[in-house]
Amino acid sequence: MKAQARVLHARFISSWQACSHGVRLLIASVAVAVSLGFCLWFIQSVDRLRLELRTATIPASRERARLLDMHAAEYQRLRAAPQATVSQTDLRVLVQTQAGTAGLTKALLSTEAADANQVKVVFGSIAFADWLSLIVNLAAQKVHVETCRIEALGTPGLVSISATLVRPGQK
Repeated sequence: MKAQARVLHARFISSWQACSHGVRLLIASVAVAVSLGFCLWFIQSVDRLRLELRTATIPASRERARLLDMHAAEYQRLRAAPQATVSQTDLRVLVQTQAGTAGLTKALLSTEAADANQVKVVFGSIAFADWLSLIVNLAAQKVHVETCRIEALGTPGLVSISATLVRPGQK
């Protein structure tokens, strides 16, 4: 490899020296002009790309900053809000009240209180969306589902449910 490079270099030097002074000056001038043109084109391309990136990222950065400010304000609002209190009433009464508020009293077949913080409920024919709404309302009262069995009924959207509801950290 080195030998081939040396041969090519020797040929180039002999060809260069064989040219007259005027031809060498012309070749060097064209090479400088082409190199200068390439450098100017490269600088202009980089500058145009930099400008495009700056104009594209400034609005995106402003939008990101606006969203971060909104999130920070929401975080501060949530931190300042009073903590949701756990209902101190009997869990069975609380579940019956929430079911009544949701209009599910007829569907509620039974409520058995295992203790003050655990209750087993059975719903006969209830819309699944109503069940989910009831669970969301109970979750706001710090009550969650420990076990649940859901069976689909013949009517689309209706289910029968057997569930055990508990207060957090207590069984």
